[in-house]
Amino acid sequence: MIVHWHRNDLRGSDNRGLARAARADRVVPAFVLDPTVLEHASPIRVACLLEALADLRAWYRDRGSDLLVVRGDARQVIPSLATERDATRVVWNEDYSGLAAERDEAVRMALEEKGIDHESVTDGIHHEPGSISPNEGVHYSVFSYFWKKWRDREKADPAPAPTAEDLADLEADPIPSLSELGFDEPDADPSTVSRDAARDRLETFCSDAIYRYADERDVPAAGSTSRLSTHLKWGTIGPREVYAETERSLEDAPDEDARESVVAFRRQLAFREFYVHVLAFNPETVTENFNSYENGIEWRTDPDELAAWRAGETGYPIVDAGMRQLRTEGWVHNRVRMLVASFLTKDLLVDWREGYDWYRRHLADHETASDVAGWQWAASTGTDAQPYFRVFNPTKQGREYDPDAAYIRNHVPELEDVPADRIHEWPELAPEERTELAPDYPAPIVDHASRREEAIATFERARDEA
Repeated sequence: MIVHWHRNDLRGSDNRGLARAARADRVVPAFVLDPTVLEHASPIRVACLLEALADLRAWYRDRGSDLLVVRGDARQVIPSLATERDATRVVWNEDYSGLAAERDEAVRMALEEKGIDHESVTDGIHHEPGSISPNEGVHYSVFSYFWKKWRDREKADPAPAPTAEDLADLEADPIPSLSELGFDEPDADPSTVSRDAARDRLETFCSDAIYRYADERDVPAAGSTSRLSTHLKWGTIGPREVYAETERSLEDAPDEDARESVVAFRRQLAFREFYVHVLAFNPETVTENFNSYENGIEWRTDPDELAAWRAGETGYPIVDAGMRQLRTEGWVHNRVRMLVASFLTKDLLVDWREGYDWYRRHLADHETASDVAGWQWAASTGTDAQPYFRVFNPTKQGREYDPDAAYIRNHVPELEDVPADRIHEWPELAPEERTELAPDYPAPIVDHASRREEAIATFERARDEA
């Protein structure tokens, strides 16, 4: 027997670790609800996890097996499971966050003490960290260089799913509920996290919207993004499957513009992997600035402004729409993520770690590598980051990417009956006009122009004093 320890790879198909185990012996699939991991979780992410676990368990049961879901410290649970099932080896797929690396090393040591073999496999990304690197270093810190090599590097085919004959005959206890794990029901209602939902979303996107992706991906009301991030986070779909589907999209593309749009989507897949590589070699960036000179930034601490940002009550409509989408869906369009992050770190001069922590608690698709990198990009403290003197103007961004205010109206009902031009002019309107148009929507909490200048001056002081 071989134990396959599932983590963020909650699928049977295109699972390299599971396929590796199935080639060698019959597989005992297991998942550990580890309290040291759950203490960093949030209601929405645990709800997504439990849904994906139930779906994966059903997949195993359809093949005459089951998924063992055990509560406890992985350092104790995994060796005990292996011993109980007479397993000769434990296989798992790599996770590159600092917390995961510490846990995995502890499990390795515990297995070695019991004389049980173990193997970890690269699965959630195409190329393991360090395999795409400059000649003089261990990883690229500039994405464009990474992208040039990533796009030309051969990609493996999706890994085959194990058959019923590959799986051990098991019966498992029920999966604990959200309340049994000590979590409340989430405020947001995320999309379904299951294998079928992932495949349906991928196939629908790659047969239609992917051909408009380059032109429409920054338009939040267009619905032209893949919305695969939650599935990639939980592993209900594999990266090789996604890439293989884009291969078919390229073959079926009607013209060169459509093909370039497919490549634009692939570039975003490469971005996700780039950030994993950066985090693998810089685990400290979860709490520290990638660029050390930024440690001298004089962040503001205004609890009222931070509370307004969290609640979507800043008086900047596109910002508030994004923050409210986060609360209701557990997901935010990527262009809007950049806008709300810029507003927090530049207009409000609030430490990016406050924003990262809020998003970590409320996103269904939270991935440490991508989210840390995204927040540090917006804050101008990360690798290949937005220059500190380029500050998003939320009013201009709203006009450019949501000209009809369709996205804003969808998430800010107080503005439902306000003309689009007045919505985009909201920060410049007279107080009397704002009251007449939408009495329940707040006035802007800051003046963007003056806060922009203050932010630039603050960053320049930090740079000069470094």
